[in-house]
Amino acid sequence: MKKPIRYLFLTAIIIFMQSNQPQTLNELKYLPLGDSYTICTGATEKESWPVILTAHLNKENIKILLVDNPARNGYSTQDLIDNELPLVKKLKPDFITLLIGVNDWVRNVPSSTFKKNLIFILDEVEQQLQEKKNIVLITIPDFGVTPSGKHYGGGRNISEGISEFNEIIKEESKKRQLKLVDIYSVSKNMKDDVTLVAKDGLHPSVKEYAIWETLIFKEVKKVLDRKKGG
Repeated sequence: MKKPIRYLFLTAIIIFMQSNQPQTLNELKYLPLGDSYTICTGATEKESWPVILTAHLNKENIKILLVDNPARNGYSTQDLIDNELPLVKKLKPDFITLLIGVNDWVRNVPSSTFKKNLIFILDEVEQQLQEKKNIVLITIPDFGVTPSGKHYGGGRNISEGISEFNEIIKEESKKRQLKLVDIYSVSKNMKDDVTLVAKDGLHPSVKEYAIWETLIFKEVKKVLDRKKGG
């Protein structure tokens, strides 16, 4: 008698798990890729825009789970390729945001190399996603307007350099028909408003990250609402 009872018990567990599976399947998995602007240096985890974005989307009845935030301070496109891309294959996200490139420019990485790496990243991500258009690209902010930003330009024109990299990002978004969020222009406001800059004098403040989230949310919602006809 013990064997049949055990069998019935296991069967009941399997049926219960299967009955609860659709709810899990309906929840999208979100993975943000990037550097300090995505891990949100200068803010707490709860104040980071990926966390705020996830909560905002759920509030709008888009079920989504932030599965991880592998972005790190100082990451370049090559760092992302080496340390973040493997997680795309492992975690199998349904949606991705990409904000990368500032550290390439700071380290004098040629624009041609930045473009090559960006193309490689997008090719790899598109290959892993079921919906290839579930990627939102974000331009690089102008850190040169912050109090400490000038110390990281190496004597070069920061605004012009970042703009050159942003044109590459815009070109790829257009070519691949991916949504683009341009935070470059709004980041300029950090020049005249100290409340938009973190205590380190370089990174955005919680207030500035929140502004970015409102812009990112609008485009992300358009992407994830596609199947609903939104």
